[in-house]
Amino acid sequence: LIALAILPAFVVAQDSKYKVQGSLGTYNAPAKVYIQYQVGKTVKMDSVTLKNGNFQFTGTISGGPVYANLMFNAKGTGMNYNDYKLIYLEKGTITVTGADLLGNAKVSGTKTNDDNVRYDAALKPVNDAYDALEAKKKTADTTLQKSESFQRENNKTEKAIEAQEAEANKQFIKDNPESFISLAALEGYAYGADYVDIAPLFNGLSANIKQTDDGKKFAKRMPKLKAVALGAIAPEFAEADTSGKIINLLSFRGKYVLIDFWASWCGPCREENPNVVKAFNHYKGQKFTIIGVSLDQPNGKNKWLAAIHKDGLNWTQVSDLKYWDSKVAGK
Repeated sequence: LIALAILPAFVVAQDSKYKVQGSLGTYNAPAKVYIQYQVGKTVKMDSVTLKNGNFQFTGTISGGPVYANLMFNAKGTGMNYNDYKLIYLEKGTITVTGADLLGNAKVSGTKTNDDNVRYDAALKPVNDAYDALEAKKKTADTTLQKSESFQRENNKTEKAIEAQEAEANKQFIKDNPESFISLAALEGYAYGADYVDIAPLFNGLSANIKQTDDGKKFAKRMPKLKAVALGAIAPEFAEADTSGKIINLLSFRGKYVLIDFWASWCGPCREENPNVVKAFNHYKGQKFTIIGVSLDQPNGKNKWLAAIHKDGLNWTQVSDLKYWDSKVAGK
């Protein structure tokens, strides 16, 4: 019984040989296909020159399926994202077939890649809705785009699409507990959901999926998600502000505090800042304040300070300038 119990973990832990075989039109040298994926903190890259449109990559991975990008460059001058395809590296032969563009290619041959095709189909109505919203914004004249009614209507539509996307992810995860794609879908779902909704979905995944490297990482995040669930007390932290003074969250007791994680390099964050400024100015007289926590990079202090000034963020700002390794964000 003990041997049987550890078998799933043993199977997952073994190295798996993969082969990516593909065809893309009738391209020859100098046309190349590049592959890029990450193992731990190491980014791995390789390339192959096409011969009569054919290409092939082989390798070994461990710890479960690995997300990878294939990129095509007709001139063979290096990787770019002008034409790319997402695949999952895992044991077996992955077949990629396209007539012209890699982005239009079909992927098949292994369970995770087949599951991803089904997942893409499940999200197609959502992506179509996002495309329609973007088209609407682009075709509107400048005056209409700036009108409050137009922006309010677009925000309402976007919220509805986000709810549709969350429901599609939730349903796919429930219907496919044995799929690695469900874990990937849960990653996206978790950004906009609370612990009470995330926990049962993760707990419902199979033991094999939980034993993958990504499954173990997500399991480690669960206590942190629980610590910041709705109704929980925010974890205590102390961090340096723009002048180097240590700011303690505990000193803000008695106020409504919005902890805003952002960075000068984060486009969506910067786009949202005018709304944050508007909220701050509206509520600051009602025991409301904001603490901005920046995920700027070690050499990015000047950019961080410039963004604060340019965006008019007139509230407490802190950062250890450690990028994704931010101590506060890690809580």
